[in-house]
Order: sequence, then C-alpha cells, then structure tokens
Amino acid sequence: MTIQKSNHRIIQLIIVLFGISFLTFLLVYLSPGDPAEIMLTECGHIPTPELLAQARHDLGLDRPFLTQYGSWLKGVVTGDMGMSYSFKMPVFQKLIQCLLPTLALALLSLGIMLVVSLPLGFLSAVFHNKWLDYAIRSFSFIGISVPSFWIGLVLLRIFGVNLGWVSVSGGSADLRSIILPAVTLALAMSAKYTRQVRITVLEELNKEYVTGARMRGIPERKILLQHVMPNVLLPLVTILGLSFGSLLGGTAVVEIIYNWPGLGNMAVRAIACRDFPLIQGYVLMISLFYMLINILVDLSYPLIDPRLKRDKKMKIKPREVKKDESYVIEKE
Repeated sequence: MTIQKSNHRIIQLIIVLFGISFLTFLLVYLSPGDPAEIMLTECGHIPTPELLAQARHDLGLDRPFLTQYGSWLKGVVTGDMGMSYSFKMPVFQKLIQCLLPTLALALLSLGIMLVVSLPLGFLSAVFHNKWLDYAIRSFSFIGISVPSFWIGLVLLRIFGVNLGWVSVSGGSADLRSIILPAVTLALAMSAKYTRQVRITVLEELNKEYVTGARMRGIPERKILLQHVMPNVLLPLVTILGLSFGSLLGGTAVVEIIYNWPGLGNMAVRAIACRDFPLIQGYVLMISLFYMLINILVDLSYPLIDPRLKRDKKMKIKPREVKKDESYVIEKE
C-alpha cells in the first residue's frame, strides 16, 4: 500500500510540474516585449532589423510555440535549462547560485519567528484576558497591519544609515548582512503565528485531557510541555511548510530592499529583462519545492504525533462475509 501511494505521489508530481511548465511557457510566450531587442540593447548594440532577426534565430524565438516548448522541455529533462539572456550563464547554475542565499534567509527567518511566536502565543493563551494577553495581542495586531517593506526600510535606516552597523548597498550574502532581512521577514510572520499559536493553545487547554491532568495534580508546566505542546505543533507544521515555500519564492520585496542576492531579486531582474529561460526555470524550481515540502509535511505527521502511526497500524478491516454463510435461528 505504501509503494502504491508513493507511486501515486510521483505521478501526481510529474503531472502538476508538466502543467505548470506548459502554462508558464505559454504566458511567457504571449507576454509583450522582445528579449532579443533587450539583449542587444544591454550589450550596447543598436537593434537593427538584421541584428534582431539574427538574434531571434540564435535564441530560437522564430520557431513555432510547440517547437520551442518541446525543445525546452527536452533540455529540462536532460538537465539543460538553457542560457540566461541577462546573466549570460546557464540557467541551472544561476538558480543554484541564488538558491543558497534565499534558503539561508528563509531558514534563519523561520527560526527567529519560532523563537518569538511560540513563547508569546503560549503566554497569551495561559494568561487569557489579562494584561499580558492584551499586550501580546496588540503587538500581533500591529505586526499584521504593518507591511514588511516598511519594516525593512525602517530597520535599514536605523542600523544602516544612523548606526552604520550594516552596509546600505548590500550585495553580499555574509552573516552580517543576513540579520536584518531575516528579522524583517520574521517580524512579519511572528505576528500571524503568535495569534495562531494562541488560538490553538486555548483550544487544547479547554479539552478534557487537560482538565483530567489538572485533577490528578500534574504541574501546569508539565501539562503545557508534555501534553499541550505536541498537539499544538501538529496543526502548525502545515502552515510552517507553506510559509517555508512562500519564503523561497516570495521574498522579492525584502531582497530588493536589502539587495540580497537571492531568488526573489533574481526573478525581478529576469522579468524586467524578459529573460524567458530564467523565468521558466525559476517557476519550475519553486513549484517543485512547494510540492516536495508538502510531501515532507505529510510524512512528518507520524513523527510529531506517534498516535497517528499507531492508529493507522491498528486500523481494523471490515469482516468479509462469505456468500454461502447462513444464519439459522432454531425454534424452541
């Protein structure tokens, strides 16, 4: 059964990726602008009709749509995503080069967010309708209302311009430069996750197993850490997985503010330059990451809550009744 489910997931993954690649290629093909003209202009050449025709022929843009898509898909299957028009390097190499800074930024921002939101959410639920709860809820409300780009500009002004602790120009992916972008993303997410943790903890505290544990004299701290915490983490894993996927593909605004050399910054430049191969490779990579993250989230459920695995093993199959089986009621 497990092998069949794995095969089903692989087939579903291939079908979804094929559909995404086709739609992305179609939208890029129908988008306005001539990448050959943009490439010639950036190289300092005057885009004459002869040069444009030669550039379009070299890039394969003069071929029919299905021929272009088939050639690109064949290259992707064999590991060749083509050459980037704007960066003058293989698409796959450029994606890997920008993936590592974005991956580091996403992991650090998620770590900071968990350190902030989990304690605040628990404290807000434990001290329900008290001054601490009101203060934390006010913080989360303000954090949700304020956009992340504004937080980034304020932090950059304070720590970059006034204090001079970080470089305003950015462009590097060292440890000193990653702190402010990570804090900017973490603050925006912490407000949302604090409210989510608070709601989940309140639901768990009102359940019967918590009341029974308190009646048996179990300390409140032990109840929170050993009983409530695992039940709180389970529904948050799905949201964390989706947030991690969105951070890999949706940090363009923050990356542009801090000039962080990640996927978001690269994607904006690729769109501005009509860099079709790089745009298609970027969308395909982010889609693949989203689906892999969802699969990993599903696989992590039994590890977080062993009861799910135990219930699956103890599932009783319905009793099969044979056709020739009869029941006779004897009369007294």
